[in-house]
Amino acid sequence: MAKKNINEMSFLDHLEDLRWLLVRSSIAVVITAILTYFISDYLFDVVIFGPTRPTFFTYVYFCELSHSLGFADSICITEMPFIIQNTEMEGQVNVFIWICLLFGFILSFPYILWEVWKFISPALYTNEKKNAKVFIFFSSLLFFLGVIFGYFVVVPMSVNFVATFTVSDMVLNQFTLDSYIGMVKTSVLASGLFFELPIIIYFLTKLGLVTANFLRTYRKYAIVIVLIVAAIVTPPDVVSQTIVAIPMLLIYEASIFIAVFVAKKEVAAEKETTKKIEKE
Repeated sequence: MAKKNINEMSFLDHLEDLRWLLVRSSIAVVITAILTYFISDYLFDVVIFGPTRPTFFTYVYFCELSHSLGFADSICITEMPFIIQNTEMEGQVNVFIWICLLFGFILSFPYILWEVWKFISPALYTNEKKNAKVFIFFSSLLFFLGVIFGYFVVVPMSVNFVATFTVSDMVLNQFTLDSYIGMVKTSVLASGLFFELPIIIYFLTKLGLVTANFLRTYRKYAIVIVLIVAAIVTPPDVVSQTIVAIPMLLIYEASIFIAVFVAKKEVAAEKETTKKIEKE
């Protein structure tokens, strides 16, 4: 049966398309999650628990950076004074499943974007539909950059902070497996989705819901929020906080630039339409 034109589709037809989008995306995530089973040892020992070791790439790099800036060993990490323990019967099984699904979602993200594009494309203009590859490429690139930023910057800084923070020498840090994995999942996914902000702003600007002036007006609040987040997830030193804050602020500034770009294109399109009407 031929697919209905968007103008002929009812609300239930749109819900049916959305249902199949979710079904196909879920299948893709599950299949990719199953494939990660074959590298699960590497996934957990090297990737997931990598930030718990002083030899992790980020800690070594920060230590070298500290030396090059003349701060000696001020931000060098030589030990991680905590242990991770499992306190639930099915705890490790649940963690194994959720981590595989997490990586399944991350690796399937470009395909999920393709499904989303197919869902929204009937409502777009012909020239906009041609930008599918560009949309998927840049959205995927930003998401993967955000995931990398979350894993190599936010996660190790957060782990270092909670590992070294103590209210008394009488208290030993013994974190549950679930809390550690939850922190890793939240940091990685939140960073990946935050880096999608320029794409989100693009569509919100196209819909007229956000303007560059709006983003400029609330820039100062955004800066405060970013600095607070950076202060929370990093040790109390300026270098670490700056390393976390700068990329987030650049993403926000890029969103303003995109909003301006979209607004100019909309104005140019309106002028072109007006000229065509006047000629007719």
